[in-house]
Amino acid sequence: MASPVRVRFAPSPTGYLHVGNARTALFNYLFARKHGGAFVLRIEDTDQDRNVEEALGGILDGLRWLGLGWDEGPEVGGPFGPYFQSERLARYAKATAHLLAAGKAYRCFCDPEDLKRKREEALARGEPPKYDRTCLRLPREESSARAERGEPFALRFFIPEGETSWEDEVRGRVTFQNSTLDDLVILRADQHPTYNFAAVVDDAAMEITHVLRGDDHISNTPRQIQLYAALGAPPPRFGHLPMILGPDGARLSKRHGAVSVTAFRDDGILPAAMVNFLALLGWAFDGEREMFTLDELVEVFTLDRVSKNPAIFNYEKLDWMNGEYFRALPLSTRADMVASNLKQSGALPESAIADRAFLERAVAAVGDRMKRPRQFPEYAAYLYVDRVEPEPQPWAELVANPHAAARLKKLATVLSEVEPFEHDPIERAVRGLASSEGVKAGEVIMPARIALTGKKVSPGIFDVILLLGREKTVKRLRDAADRLAAQFPAPAA
Repeated sequence: MASPVRVRFAPSPTGYLHVGNARTALFNYLFARKHGGAFVLRIEDTDQDRNVEEALGGILDGLRWLGLGWDEGPEVGGPFGPYFQSERLARYAKATAHLLAAGKAYRCFCDPEDLKRKREEALARGEPPKYDRTCLRLPREESSARAERGEPFALRFFIPEGETSWEDEVRGRVTFQNSTLDDLVILRADQHPTYNFAAVVDDAAMEITHVLRGDDHISNTPRQIQLYAALGAPPPRFGHLPMILGPDGARLSKRHGAVSVTAFRDDGILPAAMVNFLALLGWAFDGEREMFTLDELVEVFTLDRVSKNPAIFNYEKLDWMNGEYFRALPLSTRADMVASNLKQSGALPESAIADRAFLERAVAAVGDRMKRPRQFPEYAAYLYVDRVEPEPQPWAELVANPHAAARLKKLATVLSEVEPFEHDPIERAVRGLASSEGVKAGEVIMPARIALTGKKVSPGIFDVILLLGREKTVKRLRDAADRLAAQFPAPAA
């Protein structure tokens, strides 16, 4: 590439950092790092009515959490600042004055309500809504005089005849007939620039070489290319990334579940897992490998492997991937995360956090079953209560088993005597009982699991027994046996 790569991520502070925007930021970051270029963060905040005060902090926090540090932009500055569009209004005014003087833009005095009505009528006729160029036909002297009298106007850019084409970095050759494009507003009546115009002025001024963005922007690109030409600036290369859809094939939205980066963060998704998952939304290395660190992604990322087809946001795959990263963390780190979650949620008694050594043993026992910290109570709550109330379905299975009560009682006796009370002797005792009963080990283990945890799914039964300790284990087994005997009399000998 002839000139140093410069890309930008340009969010509007109108809400949270959506995962779609985060994916766009990630691809820009990877492309910049891959080519030794600059990743610029610019805040497009000219739409004052839609700006949300807290949104900027959420965007910056989300990018930092993902590890996507920016080279220029808010908080770090840079040679092409300021990086807030609201602080660049003078530049837009100068550019619009240039276009107006060159006859490439014109004032539009049309009433917004009339324009809205004409758009609705065109849509009702099944026609694309386009401005009819009423104000283009005004003599220049009349247009100037009306502006000098203080009559409000917007400024429109004149789209020339012909067609607009570009070689898209993702989609290949793309062509638009200019007849399908209307004369877009570039400056509103309140003297604030529109998105298409401000983006072009800033990208040219900041020497952006590549614009990588979602394919919902593809219809903006021919308009922007025409604006570059009118301003006498070379356009950047464009690449349009595939849309992200929900599992049902509709555009990803809140109705599918969490969609903001910070919501996933707060729900226990790890940044490394989120980055890895986002990278695979519309990009693949070889169609087989799926696990990548951020540094590895920088090494292998190329635009020619970005798909043209929409990507599906698979929540189950994200959960699986997070589990892979979570399990790879040191035990102490996993325990820290579980403790933090318990402190915040209050899902278990304070004692669950107070005994650090026991917490680490419990986290280790839960092992691969836990994919994020909030799932710990699901697999370990029985460790922190005096009495377990079994779930209805597992308990019903025990009630239907005429041998369960007797075997639980025998197991309680065996475990009350086993020495030493350690994993291997406990396992031998349990399997020995099953052998003496002439049944498979599962015929003893599953009833014991239900009696001790209240569930059919738990960590390994021998780990559960060790964590509960001899006294609590024996008591729970005997209590369950007594309760079963009361509901289902023992079979005749």
